[in-house]
Amino acid sequence: MSTVFETYTAAVHAALDALEAAGTIPAGLDRKAVALEPPRDPSHGDLATNAAMVLAKPAGKPPRAIAEPLAGELAKAAGVASVDVAGPGFINIRLDPAVWIGELNAILAAGGEYGRTGVGKGVHVNVEYVSANPTGPMHMGHCRGAVVGDALAALLEFAGHEVTREYYVNDAGGQVDVLARSAHLRYREALGEDIGEIPEGLYPGDYLKPVGEALAAEFGDAHVGKPESEWLALFRTRAVDAMLALIKADLALLGIHHDLFSSEAEVQAAGEADRAEAELRAKGYVYEGVLEPPKGELPDDWEPVELTLFRSTAFGDDVDRPLKKSDGSWTYFGADMAYHKRKAERADQLIDIWGADHAGTVKRIQAAVAALTGGKPFDVKLVQMVRLFRAGEPVKMSKRSGSFVTLADVVREVGKDVVRFMMLTRRADAPLDFDFAKVVEQSKDNPVFYVQYAHARIHSLARRAAEAGFTVGAPTAADLARLDETELDLVRFAAQWPRIVEAAANAHEPHRIAFYLGDLAAAFHANWNRGNDDPSKRYLIADDPGITNARLALARGLGQVIANGLHVMGVTPVEEMH
Repeated sequence: MSTVFETYTAAVHAALDALEAAGTIPAGLDRKAVALEPPRDPSHGDLATNAAMVLAKPAGKPPRAIAEPLAGELAKAAGVASVDVAGPGFINIRLDPAVWIGELNAILAAGGEYGRTGVGKGVHVNVEYVSANPTGPMHMGHCRGAVVGDALAALLEFAGHEVTREYYVNDAGGQVDVLARSAHLRYREALGEDIGEIPEGLYPGDYLKPVGEALAAEFGDAHVGKPESEWLALFRTRAVDAMLALIKADLALLGIHHDLFSSEAEVQAAGEADRAEAELRAKGYVYEGVLEPPKGELPDDWEPVELTLFRSTAFGDDVDRPLKKSDGSWTYFGADMAYHKRKAERADQLIDIWGADHAGTVKRIQAAVAALTGGKPFDVKLVQMVRLFRAGEPVKMSKRSGSFVTLADVVREVGKDVVRFMMLTRRADAPLDFDFAKVVEQSKDNPVFYVQYAHARIHSLARRAAEAGFTVGAPTAADLARLDETELDLVRFAAQWPRIVEAAANAHEPHRIAFYLGDLAAAFHANWNRGNDDPSKRYLIADDPGITNARLALARGLGQVIANGLHVMGVTPVEEMH
């Protein structure tokens, strides 16, 4: 069943087809910019289209010369009460109340599927997110990107895409050698050695103690006092495996499960970086050269060195980038380029979720993907930091002691749903403050509570109706026709959900779901509060089962849309507040 916006978008195009057939506008005009939206001022009507404005120039006509005959055609569409031309050529459409009653019935009939769309057309999107170094547990620095990526993946699926959730394991760099040495130190400690202070440059966190104990139990003292070359690779593998198990457990607390974990070491061992370089070299994008010296005062140890360089400037980057270090090993960018080539071979589109501290590397990886794939769609979403507070005071952490606020600790304290919702309450590229006290506060200033409270209030209505002896059934058309204009405004708001899904999916912005749910919850609470001032506006009217049934249907429809939005966010809707 088509939604209201789908139905009347089709009506706009049918009206334009009629104008083409009549010769009012030329045939074959590009209609991609034609839109149908709620007007900014609801008093202007239910829907507005810019069709005349965007088609005027290519049609060679003034906008009103298109708008007026277009309005005449639209007025013939079923369910249209009136059509007005405003200003230079905007068209406002007002619909019969029966259309909105029909949409409420559509919401109730579709249930959890309401808002699901086929706009993605089965396009396969790879969403890579988290991808933290496997050197310790998840902390709150990783949390926001994890939630944004996971919610975006769910949103894209809801919008009709095929999605692969991927985690890139950076297990080939120097940081995993440091991890192995740190684990070896904890291994010796588990065997009874007094290791004293953790040396500078090793990971000091206590989370490595269980790794050391497991290694001691498996190998005894076989690797004590032996050269590093004999145990480093083994301890690196064991420690990375242990850290990945810890990371997966932490992410599971947030309800996050990846489809695929890809290894940087495996990419390199399989020769994929060599093949990617050879392909770029064959296209003329790789050469041996010397980078320009850094700007400003030169470091004492700087010297010009010939390197293998990628012509990223050919794709808009500021400078060409080295694929290999002076010792011939791959730079992180060189390996990352090959990894993205692998992903692009398996998907139609790529999306990466990165911390904002990686902003400086976006251009080069986008350049490499463009060169290797011929321009396959690739979007990098940058996620800003989360600042932690307790009752308004910043939470302090010590890098030296290895103390930090773990994701697991936060989830256990405030709950998965609170964490996930809060991570989506601002645009990903804006800093976010997370106050442990405020996120569990039961007030309208707390968006998590305000949305969940709306859902719980709606569920309480059915319980209260049963307790009051109402026989709640499907409302009749006559019942629903009694909904007043304010109540129909709530249906109009709920009917925007499919549009929100489509727009948020196209923009890769899952925070739009949280914004919409906050506004929908506020509208519901405002309508609820009408009953405090006027008892006739309450949802349960003891001596009027008809209006009660209609309002309960309205509430169920709103609750369904709220639940659908929360599910996309990975948040469980609550039925009771405690």
